[in-house]
Amino acid sequence: MASLSPVSLSTSSSETSIVPSIYRKLSVLPTVVVRSFPSHTIKKSRTQIDYVAYVQPHDVNRPRSSIRSTSFNVEGTGSTTSLDEEVIIDTSGTEASIKLPLPLFETQSSSSGAPTDDSASLSIAVIGATGVLARKKIFPALFALYYSGQLPEKIGIFGYSRKKLTEEDLRAIIAPTLSCRIDHQDNCEEKMDAFLKRIFYLYGGYDNREGMSKLNTLMEEVEGKFGANRIFYLSVPQVALIDVASSLAEKAQTQRGWNRVIIEKPFGLGSFSSHQLTTSLLSNFEEKQLYRIDHLLGRNTIENLAVLRFSNLVFMPLWNRSYIHNIQVTFSEELGMQTSARYPKGYGILGDVVHSHIFQTVALLAMEPPVTLDGEDVRYEKVKVLKSIRKLGSSDVILGHSEADSGSNFKDMENLMPTYFGAVLHIDNARWDGVPFLIKAGRGLKKNRVEIRIQFRRVPGNIYHKDGGGHMQDLVTNELILRDVPDEAILIRINNKIPGLGMNLEASELNLLYKDKYNVDVTDSYEQLLHDVIDGDNHLFMRSDEVEAAWNILSPVLSELDNNNATLEHYEFGSKGPDKAGNLWAKHGVKWLDD
Repeated sequence: MASLSPVSLSTSSSETSIVPSIYRKLSVLPTVVVRSFPSHTIKKSRTQIDYVAYVQPHDVNRPRSSIRSTSFNVEGTGSTTSLDEEVIIDTSGTEASIKLPLPLFETQSSSSGAPTDDSASLSIAVIGATGVLARKKIFPALFALYYSGQLPEKIGIFGYSRKKLTEEDLRAIIAPTLSCRIDHQDNCEEKMDAFLKRIFYLYGGYDNREGMSKLNTLMEEVEGKFGANRIFYLSVPQVALIDVASSLAEKAQTQRGWNRVIIEKPFGLGSFSSHQLTTSLLSNFEEKQLYRIDHLLGRNTIENLAVLRFSNLVFMPLWNRSYIHNIQVTFSEELGMQTSARYPKGYGILGDVVHSHIFQTVALLAMEPPVTLDGEDVRYEKVKVLKSIRKLGSSDVILGHSEADSGSNFKDMENLMPTYFGAVLHIDNARWDGVPFLIKAGRGLKKNRVEIRIQFRRVPGNIYHKDGGGHMQDLVTNELILRDVPDEAILIRINNKIPGLGMNLEASELNLLYKDKYNVDVTDSYEQLLHDVIDGDNHLFMRSDEVEAAWNILSPVLSELDNNNATLEHYEFGSKGPDKAGNLWAKHGVKWLDD
């Protein structure tokens, strides 16, 4: 048995009643010698440490007595660790059994007692830990990062909700959702066990301030007395968001490291509620602490936009009104999903997809080159684009609604909301003046398709408009296609000569199909975005002024929906969408691929 520095144990209070201790499970347990009493031994097991000390009772005739020890210090380290567990003394002899909940992250602090960067731990609290999002996405993403070595060694994950569960209950809920898909599943079970042991649970109750105070206590117990950074993932309904955020700001932030807060969309339910939410958040946190997450922005296609634009000379001089005729952004899903609970004001797909994902995609496509890749530099350029987009008028928008078949959960006759959004955006700046950005976002359509299509202008005076026999040839316009679904790919459509005699051309595609080129598992978008939060990279997260600018673009449409003046075009489930959308595209000379 290896020996560590001696521990001096001192008691500061006593009690006359005993409550059995609840032991904290530890993955690595040290050996400690207690030397405040005449003689001492240590009992060690896998899940707890029993410190046994011999005590001279005040009254040898009393069969039992008890004390509570509130602190101990480790000699030679300059650190002191709080002890808030009961001390059980069996005075039938003179033996006392003391249960000490040591920190999960044992470390050597500096000689001055101040935390150092090297000793900082990371705590991640999932608020709403028993919800569907947490179970299906957040915890699996955290495990994937842990398995691939992307989380720090000193990591603690804390579940918090209003369900009365134990830590073992939460671990049992999470375990079936975890999978090892990296590095050929080496040491999968071992990694799962290690990960689950780092998960703790707290029943928060219905008083958020009291609950957050208890969460802070639990986190401090696990973190110990050295540097600690914290991430709070707020997977909670909109109605609870402000109270939960202000409670954790007041009660659960660490003073020994940084604090970051992840907020799930929607970021308000329109301009007014969004402004209220932003005002509340900025009264409790700095902007740099806030990470508004949209999982669709963590896709590799979105990450690749800036790489494609700014690291390839072939595209840079073409990326403007002189060469690009139009840009098409498609988000099309076959299946529907019930959104009335999350978007009770009836904004449907506008709040779920358009406000964040679609407008952020447009901003990344259209922005000027940032000074650096720093998140603030990128966000500065994105917000300039959003502020340059005209407010949407009724002539530039088609809203639709589809009723799903009886086997779906999409049907909601009492609260019809847009399931389809078609629009033409106009960016009023020197680069994009006159270039229409056409948006199609819909659910219950005939194809799953998520892609960006940049259509270039026709070649002026094209000498190949006739073949060798003098017949007119139908030449295609060049296109750059960035496809995420169904198969991630980068495609370039060109005109190419057919081999053989004569001058006959056909449309061809130069393609980079990711599944053929890269033999790797594509990471889930939540993995990417959580990794970015840990690194402090915020370029894919909306800043407060971006949120406001995006709602401002939609404000005329939202106003018409609020006043029941908007017309929702009906379309059949599994169709291409509302028929009238075709008229909108035709005005700009566009025919969609799946139309």
